[in-house]
Amino acid sequence: MRELLAAQRRRVRDVWVSETADPDHPLLAEILDLAGEAAVPIRRVGRGRLDAEARSEAPQGVLAHAEPLPETPLDRMTTGGPAPFLVVVDGVTDPQNLGALLRSAEGAGATGVVLPRHRSVHVTPAAAKAAAGAIEHVPLALVAGIPAALQVLRAAGIWTVGLAGEADRNIFGLELATEPVALVLGAEGAGLSRLARQRCDVLVAIPRLGALSSLNVAAAGAVACYEVARRRLG
Repeated sequence: MRELLAAQRRRVRDVWVSETADPDHPLLAEILDLAGEAAVPIRRVGRGRLDAEARSEAPQGVLAHAEPLPETPLDRMTTGGPAPFLVVVDGVTDPQNLGALLRSAEGAGATGVVLPRHRSVHVTPAAAKAAAGAIEHVPLALVAGIPAALQVLRAAGIWTVGLAGEADRNIFGLELATEPVALVLGAEGAGLSRLARQRCDVLVAIPRLGALSSLNVAAAGAVACYEVARRRLG
């Protein structure tokens, strides 16, 4: 909620606050201040009505009605500004995983996230909550298919790097991380789809030193994103 108001990327129609909410709570006070600065109407409603209106299991006494998240065309993500650093999500179905990936991508400085329109979770209320405000800052592109999107990225001069547990190359040796790059993350369990795997320029693995055979996709994405960030920081 705070990031929605602070980012000002989309219009907020109004903010509802539960009559039982503590107006002196620091976060709520900041939300109300931001809403006031943006001339967003604030409505006090009963807790029951707020809970019924909320699309989240835990609205925590405040919610906002806002315009949908803006979509960014994929080709716009490939040009301008610093060297593109994209995160491509291939078939992730758990909203908690998607939210965590978005949070890691934003924190590591990703310039955009690419999601498929079909056979994948979208930015649901649960994903938005897990993203902790990241959806208000990182551009999102929705594409018809990930393999075709990877071809577009390659044609634009962006290296596509797929995470695959069986890959011979180690992500910690990814020298091209400072170039225009897109990390491609596969679905829970299944990993990268066959076509996505084939269309990646490079496949890399995260070293596993313990007994477990793999990392959760959100954890793997966080490691990969921050390895790119580390190399870009020099």
